[in-house]
Amino acid sequence: MDVKTAFLNGNLREEVYVSQPDGFMDPDNPNHVHKLKKALYGLKQAPRAWYDMLSSFLLSQDFSKGSVDPTLFIRRNGNDLLLISQNPRGIFINQSKYALESLKKYGFVTCDPVDTPMVEKSKLDEDREGKDVDPLHYH
Repeated sequence: MDVKTAFLNGNLREEVYVSQPDGFMDPDNPNHVHKLKKALYGLKQAPRAWYDMLSSFLLSQDFSKGSVDPTLFIRRNGNDLLLISQNPRGIFINQSKYALESLKKYGFVTCDPVDTPMVEKSKLDEDREGKDVDPLHYH
């Protein structure tokens, strides 16, 4: 599924017609309208079309919809649980086991959670005497 363009390609539940856009006017038929085959960004039906497309895709990948929240999709695999939540601000994926393994791998298990992981607007200076860092350690 191409998530970058999915919002633009969702199937519409009803027929939608639009005026001819500027620069694409048919001079022989200036009053004709176009029937849309897919949703367009900014169309009031586009969010529903996007949700329908995302929902169909996730259900085809063995996710189930939350019984209380239809925008929450759940997939279980043994003791593993993958949660995906979709709302107007975006898609959120929760893989707590993966997150905990990453914290252990990089030595951050004892760190306290914060909204912003560093002081806002802090000035960073080059550390001319610092130790070389292996970038592969953080890959």
